[in-house]
Amino acid sequence: MSNTYKKILEKATFSAPSDWLQIKTIDMHTGGEPLRVIVDGFPELKGNSVLEYRRYCKGNYDYLRTALMFEPRGHADMYGCILLPPNDEDGDFGILFLHNEGYSTMCGHAIIAISTLAVQMDWIQVSEGENTLKIDAPCGRIISYVNVVNKEVKGVRFHCVPSFVIGLDRKINVKGLGEVTYDLAYGGAFYAYVDLKKNSLNLDLTPDSYQDLIAKGMDIKHAVMEQDAEIKHPFEDDLSFLYGTIFIDDSSKDGIDSRNVCIFAEGEVDRCPTGSGVSGRMAIHWARKELQLNQTMTIESITDSVFKGSVISEVDYGPFKAVIPQVEGTAYITGAHTFLIDPKDPMKNGFILR
Repeated sequence: MSNTYKKILEKATFSAPSDWLQIKTIDMHTGGEPLRVIVDGFPELKGNSVLEYRRYCKGNYDYLRTALMFEPRGHADMYGCILLPPNDEDGDFGILFLHNEGYSTMCGHAIIAISTLAVQMDWIQVSEGENTLKIDAPCGRIISYVNVVNKEVKGVRFHCVPSFVIGLDRKINVKGLGEVTYDLAYGGAFYAYVDLKKNSLNLDLTPDSYQDLIAKGMDIKHAVMEQDAEIKHPFEDDLSFLYGTIFIDDSSKDGIDSRNVCIFAEGEVDRCPTGSGVSGRMAIHWARKELQLNQTMTIESITDSVFKGSVISEVDYGPFKAVIPQVEGTAYITGAHTFLIDPKDPMKNGFILR
């Protein structure tokens, strides 16, 4: 055995200089959609609520968002979160979502993943059966329920914030696509829902159409943002923006009700069926009287991963007849990392190539 190889075996850890920032994460996925959970090393955020923390992070530490989401540490479709104090003593913790464009208001796949992690890390007192978490997201409080059987997480369901429809079968002219019919709804974030059965877009919701889905999804998103003045949350201006386009089509599989592909932020493609998107769909199907209370829909993603959605109640929410949706899914840990940021590295804040 060579001396060099012996040293490799003896010294396999790197001690970073004191002026390098070290940020520790636990990485996960929900239905294939990544979640980088920042657990240590991120500077303290100032504020008294998740929305205030969100504004502070955007104004002071956005370069760390790009460092952790962009290449070379991440990629164009990376997603992450920071754990924070809850908005009040009744909550368990707050959560701030990160992606390639900025900071989303709601993320169902992150709720499923972080609820799973809270049990696996013993951040809460875990019992057999159902374990409840109260999580403060930018859009409001999310209640999640983690099912534990023989000390293993078998799945998570969560109750989203009140979700509502702005309009059904709206029409918009999109350059290069012509007239597009869409539904506008909110499930913790606003989406334009485009049913391929109502539109001639020459698309299928498979990985073969990946780049075409991004291009057309972003064209539709930008057109709706420019032409639809009703993307307004009834109570909070920080939530009043269009997050993405969700394409809908039939599934070819028995037992699957629908297929969902979400193009969000700056052209990210959700690998899972999109928890907030499914929440908005529950409001749409409820408004069309296509769902009964507690009736389950099974919705698959571009990776064939599956969420279950249902409506558990109807509520008044400002001027809207809203619903409380329930979304169910599973998540898994993929790694634990210590990311190092060398202050002399010219690419320390990251870059994106798609």
